[in-house]
Amino acid sequence: MRAKGFLWRQDKVVFSFQKNISFFCHVYLHFFKKNVLLCGEFIKLFMLLGYRIFYGFCWLLALLPLRCLYILSDLLFLLVCYVARYRRKIVLDNLRNSFPEKTEKELWQIARKFYRFICDLYFETLKLTNISTSQIRRRMKYSNPEIYDELYDKGKRLIFFISGHYGNWEWIATLEGAVRYHQSSLYRPLRNKIFDKFFYDMRTKHGTEAIPSNSAARTINRYRQENGFNKICFLSDQSPQRKSIQYWTRFLNQDTPVFTGAEKLARRYNAAVVYYEVRRVKRGYYEVDVTLITDNAGETAEREITDRHVQLLEDSIRRNPQYWLWSHRRWKHKRI
Repeated sequence: MRAKGFLWRQDKVVFSFQKNISFFCHVYLHFFKKNVLLCGEFIKLFMLLGYRIFYGFCWLLALLPLRCLYILSDLLFLLVCYVARYRRKIVLDNLRNSFPEKTEKELWQIARKFYRFICDLYFETLKLTNISTSQIRRRMKYSNPEIYDELYDKGKRLIFFISGHYGNWEWIATLEGAVRYHQSSLYRPLRNKIFDKFFYDMRTKHGTEAIPSNSAARTINRYRQENGFNKICFLSDQSPQRKSIQYWTRFLNQDTPVFTGAEKLARRYNAAVVYYEVRRVKRGYYEVDVTLITDNAGETAEREITDRHVQLLEDSIRRNPQYWLWSHRRWKHKRI
């Protein structure tokens, strides 16, 4: 009887202990979930505050006229090029591999011009936060807009507008309304939410629609249902991930993996495809030269569009190499 009584009391203690543990776990999880929600709201508030501070600082700085911002750009150039030596090894290695026929002195001259331009580009991009549409239209314009008129008259409702990180690619977002096509631009969302929202707001300020790259097909289907006239900007000179590489070609004297998504979509929807070169006239002034690749992508051979726009981009770079983004690790993947 004592043994049974002892076992009964032991079971009661174990049951009581388990019940208490269950109660404390329930209380802990309740407060943990509540705290997680509070932490999530705090993080959102902190990100929003950080964005407001960052955007406000950029907006105030951009109130300065461009001629004053270019003075700051000259100072930034000295810091970036000679003090910080920003990605100098990557820049010079890219130039050496792309132009083996040039001397080290010639390559360094191109590198210096690149650093000076990229500093100008930084402040020109910053200026987008408060520059007026009328002012930007005087500084960024098409040299041959009649190509769009011809495609419009033919009834081409969808145009793919393809180039690379050459010239002032950010000011392309200001061309909405310059021709009779609604403009949108594909972009890859940034991991940093503050910078991602900053660039999104800046690129859409003048009416251009920003489309996440993974929503391209869905957006094109929406355009087709709306039956409007649309052109979509693609920057196709980025380096794809190793697992995503489907096609290699020769670009600037090197085996180079390239994205083929723009061509696939163009052929699927029989879009017109044009290449655009952002040509710098002088500081703060650009003209966009448009070259028609095809007005019926569905009738082209596989890789024809990709090879053509890659060659056109290389031609642009060879004419004025300082305006391409040489600090990008474009050739980090080697052909096996």
